Amino acid sequence: MEYFWNSESRGCVVRNIVPVLTVVATLIALWYAGAVALNAPWAYDKAARAEVTLSFPDLVADTWSQEKPKLPAPHQVATEMWNTTGAMIASGRAFSKRSLIYHSWITFSSTALGFLLGTALGTLLAIGIVYNRTMDMSVMPWVIASQTIPILAIAPMIIVVLNAVGISGLLPKAMISMYLSFFPVVVGMVKGLRSPSAMQLDQMRTWHASRSQTFWKLRLPSSMPYFFTSLKIAMAASLVGAIVGELPTGAVAGLGARLLAGSYYGQTIQIWSALIMAATLAAILVGLIGLIQRITLRRMGMAK
Repeated sequence: MEYFWNSESRGCVVRNIVPVLTVVATLIALWYAGAVALNAPWAYDKAARAEVTLSFPDLVADTWSQEKPKLPAPHQVATEMWNTTGAMIASGRAFSKRSLIYHSWITFSSTALGFLLGTALGTLLAIGIVYNRTMDMSVMPWVIASQTIPILAIAPMIIVVLNAVGISGLLPKAMISMYLSFFPVVVGMVKGLRSPSAMQLDQMRTWHASRSQTFWKLRLPSSMPYFFTSLKIAMAASLVGAIVGELPTGAVAGLGARLLAGSYYGQTIQIWSALIMAATLAAILVGLIGLIQRITLRRMGMAK
């Protein structure tokens, strides 16, 4: 029985990992091919000025090693990330201002605060929309309309207004994160709080349950799967908001600042390493929410 379980488990792991590795390998291969195609004009231009003829192996070697390529090769990005992350950790300088760990921490701080504010605001609005028809008719359309405003347009306005009243630093960036993250929470919680069937609601009335008892015993537990799904989207949106919030502030720290500095000086490798680090941070945070979701739903008897 133990052998069967182990064999089945190994088979399940293989079935889950092989498709992921296949997709990753395909993307890396396409990335390398794209680096050759996009960086080739500069390689040919250098060869023409030097009056030499490039063979295909020389072309590939040149396009994968340019200092400021249009599209850096994966190994160039990996080397940059090691120099600004792995090597820094190994040398005990993980929070040096050259380290991506340091910049990730700065971005994470505003992301976390904006996420918490957005979750609180979204949950309160959802409760009000579900329990108050006036809010449902008046607030919900404005919540939807708020997301039609481009964040790149509103971010500088938020920064300027808050700076005018003496608020600077972490909070303005967190406000931008909150602006992006509260919407999925509102939508998810409204859907979740309204998910109990009419029969379930009638049963609560039969038991003479009050509105608060119906909320705590029926509506809120029923909304948990929707809530955690919306939190994953909100976390990713919050990270985007934090990065965007760093751009108009002239920030010298944070992943947004690294992106901005890289664009100023044409350091595409730096830009891509910051992008990969941001994606990694988002994956970790969303994965953490997924772990909390599994534990919570399992304890509530809603998942195996």
